[in-house]
Formats: sequence, C-alpha cells, structure tokens
Amino acid sequence: MLNRLGILLVLALLPALGQVSDKPVSSLTGMELFKLQHAPMKFHARRLDGSVESTNWSGYAVTGSKFTHVSGSWIVPAVNCTKTPNSYAVLWVGMDGYKDTTVEQIGTIAECIGTTALYGAWYEFVPNETIQIISTVTASPGNKISADVTYDGSGEFTLKIINVTTGKSFSKKGKVTGGAKRASAEWIAEAPTGPSGVLPLSDFGTASYGEDYTAVNDTNWATDASITGPISDFSTKEKIIMVTAATPPVDKAVPSALSTDGSSFKVTWKHK
Repeated sequence: MLNRLGILLVLALLPALGQVSDKPVSSLTGMELFKLQHAPMKFHARRLDGSVESTNWSGYAVTGSKFTHVSGSWIVPAVNCTKTPNSYAVLWVGMDGYKDTTVEQIGTIAECIGTTALYGAWYEFVPNETIQIISTVTASPGNKISADVTYDGSGEFTLKIINVTTGKSFSKKGKVTGGAKRASAEWIAEAPTGPSGVLPLSDFGTASYGEDYTAVNDTNWATDASITGPISDFSTKEKIIMVTAATPPVDKAVPSALSTDGSSFKVTWKHK
C-alpha cells in the first residue's frame, strides 16, 4: 500500500530529497493521505474470442509453473490531465497476480493531481507495501524503460528497472509474505486501487511495449520450468482488456495483437 504518490513526486523535485533513501510513503507525515495499491488482477469475464476482461489490468499475461525470470520494456506515455484530472496510469512488468494474491512487480506511474501530470518509478512485493523509488530512477514522457524480475531459487526475488534514456538504474531484492507461486508473468498497464475500489485511469493515449518500440533486445520474454522466450512462445497466453465494472462493461484500455516478433504490442486508452 502507499500514500498519495503524487505528493512524493512533488517532494522528489526538492534538492534535499536526493539524500533520502527509498522508503514507504507511509513513513512521511503531515501529507495528504490517499492509499493506493498495485493489486492482483481483478477478473471480470472471459469474452467469446478468448480474451480476458479485468477491471484493473490491460496487457498480456502468460501462465506456467516455476517462473524464474520475466523482462519487459516500454516507452513512458504522456498523460492528458486536462481530459482526465485526478487519475492514474501504471505500467509494469512482474510475476504472479494473474490468479493468485502475490505480485512481484516494478514499473512506472503517471498521476494527474488535478490537471498537473507527475511521473515516477516504484516497486512492490504484494501484499507488502509499495515503495516509491526516489533515489535514482526517474521517469518522463518519451523515456525508454527496461525492467525485469528474477527469482533466485531460495525464495528471494530481484527487481530491476533501467531508464534506458537517462542511463539510471535501480535494483532491489526481497520476498513476499507467505511465499510466491511463480505461476504467471505479466506485462501490464494498470488502474491502481484505492480504499473505495479501482481508481480512474489517466488518458495515456498509447503505451508501447517491446523491442519493436524500445530497441531493447530479448524483452517481453519470460522463463518458466520449460520455456524461455517471448510471450508468443507460451501455450497459455492471455490478452487482457481493462473494462468498467458496469453492465454491459465499457472498454477502458485495449491491447493490440502481438507483433511478428511475438512480444511487442501496444495498449490504447479508451475510457477513464
């Protein structure tokens, strides 16, 4: 869980904060508090074409067993805060969360505080709290981001993110409470969750994932007990469409088909 991320991003602009280590947002006091969570997927329905509807995720997931590595890359999109004030858009790569309650994830976030756009990076070992990365990696529209999650065989994960554009990187080792199933890997655009449910999704236009757009080699790949390769190499791969919880649902973010390399794709914003 984390308190209002935008407040930290404003603080991140202050020179003094450059001396502060990465820490839970809850360690800061005197700020406006608004808890966010980068939650496991909230399943809504399966469509006739086989794609999955979710109220908080859009992108791709692959399922298998004993995943040990997942990599991803994307271009940070600019959010239109005039069109979607007070909203959020999160892009990440990770393991688990597709059908279970833990997620080992790292990525970037854009937040509209009113009509002001703020950007940053973060990581989380769900159900542990989210940590804002404030000491090294920053994010701005147009930046190319590369990230990966690696399992070491002893219960510990290493999360790493690189801003390819600036050359800055960050890594963190950790475990999830109760252990992880390592049953899925994901490449996701997300609407985070607050105390009252899924939060409004910022208009991010189009988010581009994979080597076709970032020129990062062997990206949007994963390794489980039997396969190492791009998304398309996995027999069980899920195309996830974010929708509203209404009946009938309205599409909020829709991924494209995979490109010819079997890994690259785009997610297009449709609805707040």
